Amino acid sequence: MSGTAERKQAERKITVGETLVHPDGRTVTYAARGTDEKGDFLIIEHRVTRPGAMNGPHWHPVLTESFQVAEGRMRFLVDGKESVLEPGGQLTIHPNQVHQFWNVGEQPLVAIHEIRPPGLHGNMFSLIHKLECAGKLTAQGVPRNPLWLGLAWECIDGYLAGPPQWAQKVFLGGLARLAKAIGYRI
Repeated sequence: MSGTAERKQAERKITVGETLVHPDGRTVTYAARGTDEKGDFLIIEHRVTRPGAMNGPHWHPVLTESFQVAEGRMRFLVDGKESVLEPGGQLTIHPNQVHQFWNVGEQPLVAIHEIRPPGLHGNMFSLIHKLECAGKLTAQGVPRNPLWLGLAWECIDGYLAGPPQWAQKVFLGGLARLAKAIGYRI
């Protein structure tokens, strides 16, 4: 199967309306998916119950991510520029922009997250949920098993900020290929 066919097959695993409930109470809901005049998209609703980082710094060569805060406060660092969104605030992150975001309010955060094109991004949320519920993540939310780490990396459709792109492709991409070859599934 070609890489494109594998990605299309993986993308079909997302069920609109499905809500992933994490042990700490935060949720990820696959709200919508489809195609419009701008292309393929996936819309996710995040409900985050505690303050703190929601991810580490990373970037995507193709994806555009847009966020709208419905409740709470969300801090972003995009290419070194900080901004905080209040309810009604919106922010778009374009391809190749290094970004990271946090829930910074004492109140729960509700954010609508649009991903274009969705790639495997939705699968990343499913995989992290699966691993967290099984106790297979560190306190920082990183898979303990290197093979799961490789699969999670593949699903971000991008790169971690810092390590060279080629090194991530070789090492993390290699772990993802090995994981799939021996039967690891999202």
